[in-house]
This record gives sequence, structure tokens and C-alpha cells, in this order.
Amino acid sequence: MPSAPVSLLAPSVLSLPDGGQFPSVGLGMWKMPKPELPGLVHAAIKLGYRHLDSACDYGNEPEVGTGITAALRDGLCRREDLWVTSKLWNTYHEPKHVRAACERSLRDLRLDVLDLYLVHFPIALAYVPFDVRYPPEWFHDPKATAPAMQPINVPYADTWGAMEELQRAGLVKRIGVCNLNISLLRDVLASCSIRPAVHQIELHPYLTQPRQLRFCAQEKIAVTAFSPLGAPSYLPLGMATPAENVLTDPVVTAIASAQGRTPAQIALRWGVQRGCAVIPKTATPARLAENLALFDFTLTATEMAAINGLDRHRRFNDPGHFAEKAFNTFFPIFD
Repeated sequence: MPSAPVSLLAPSVLSLPDGGQFPSVGLGMWKMPKPELPGLVHAAIKLGYRHLDSACDYGNEPEVGTGITAALRDGLCRREDLWVTSKLWNTYHEPKHVRAACERSLRDLRLDVLDLYLVHFPIALAYVPFDVRYPPEWFHDPKATAPAMQPINVPYADTWGAMEELQRAGLVKRIGVCNLNISLLRDVLASCSIRPAVHQIELHPYLTQPRQLRFCAQEKIAVTAFSPLGAPSYLPLGMATPAENVLTDPVVTAIASAQGRTPAQIALRWGVQRGCAVIPKTATPARLAENLALFDFTLTATEMAAINGLDRHRRFNDPGHFAEKAFNTFFPIFD
């Protein structure tokens, strides 16, 4: 069970109800460069990373798998010491496609079993066969005169039932969700046979999500914070402005100066100290070590409160905004 959101404790692993140990710091694979990725994964595992967060949609699972295979071959760790997450993409929500999607990720990652498999978004799109396009991304037909997403009606409970079958079949150790509001998460809990082990949500000092954390702690669901540094991943995409960068916020930089740490370490420490796992991404070897060095200092209650007070309710990864601009389809999932 993750520690309570107000706790000053920050274990390097979170204990799950099934007895699993969920590493508090992982390496996110979104938009990681393919050529360098095998070496980067190898270097991360050598440094001590044991949590790798991947997804079909990231388009780089074969490279992640190459890095994992090399690290295991070189004896850097055992497979049972690694926590590898992947995610079901939107085009595979129909139950008949869920297993094949999972098996494709397993094949690309060169693994026999996933530690965690998540439903990436509460968005069901029309199926795109593997031999037509993989990963299928958002457009149903990118070559169409007016390309757009093609939503289909698939109840989330049906998709979740197929996810449960993956766990029963031994393809995945645990299943979980991403990007749900609390109401939909309640619906999953009300009808499921296997409860979500993890909820992965956007969470950083400008989007603090206290109700999500409190509800998930109450329900013994671990929380993974994606984009835990906020804007940097979104600046190159035009989805954030420099003024929205947590790492230059005066409150964060002042605490970093007082603690003798970098602003990134302060933002990440704030995340794990609230009981979350964090999955920052970096292609810089020096920052790999920096992002992992979070467990030899503690933020004070005053510092935690100051960072909590930065909340702007600023969600960068919101399909209600980016889908219409980028994919010609209005598709809100948050109020």
C-alpha cells in the first residue's frame, strides 16, 4: 500500500497488496530516441534503475527490449529484480484484440511476462491491424483527405475484463489503469474481478491531484506519476510555455538551493514523498544518476506545503485539448 499523501516517508519501493515491490523511481520511455535507447536502458540498469515504463504507443519497445536483454546477459540484475510496465493502446480496446496487443509488446520487449500492463487511455478507437501500421498512433487513416481519430463504442468494463484474462493466463503479473477520473475508477472497482494494482496519472507541482492520491491510498491502489517534472516534455511539442516550467519556479529553485539539490530532484522527491512512484525520462546519462538520487534527503513539512501550494490545475497531457488540435477530433476525457 502506498504511504499516505502527507507522509514524510519515501521508500525506494512501494509495497503492493499482492506482496509485490514497486520501485519508486523508474525510467519513462516516452519520446526516447530509438538509436540510443538500448545503451541508455543498459546504463540505467547498471546505475540501479529497476523500473522501466514503456508502451506500445511509444514506438520503441524493441529498443527497450534490446537494452533489457543486454543488461540481463551482462549480469547487471536478474529478471525478477526488474519491474517492466507496458500499456494497451486505444485501438485494441475491443476484448478480442487485447491479448494480441499484449503479446506483441511482450515479443518486442523480449519478455515472457510483464510486471504491469495498463490501459493507456479511456479512449476506444477503431482497430488497426499490426500489418497495416504499428504502433497505430491516433489517426485511423493518416493518408485520408481529412485524417481524424475514429472512436468506437466499447464499454471500459469489457476492455477491463479482457485485461483480467491476461493476468489469469499469466501473461502479466498485474493490471492497472491510466488517466481515469475518480468516477470512472469507482466504476471499475464496482464491477471488476481483479482490482487495478496501479493508476498512472499526470502529476507534478502544477497538477498536484490530492483527491486522486487520497482516493487511491484509501483503495490500496498505487499511483505512478507521469510527467513528474511537468512542462519540459511538452515544450518541444508546443503544449506548454516556458513560463509553465516547474524547474524554474522560484519556490522550487529556492528549496533546491537550501537543500543543495537540483530543481528536478526537488520535484521528484516531492512526488515520492507523497507516496507515488515517479517515471522521469532523460536521454542524458548524468541526469539518469541525478534522478535516482532521491533517498538521502527529506523535504521538510514546510517545503512540502510550499510545493503543494504551487498547484495550478495545469494538465499538459489532455486529449480534450491536444486531440482536436493535432488529430482533428474533439475528445475530452476530463471535466
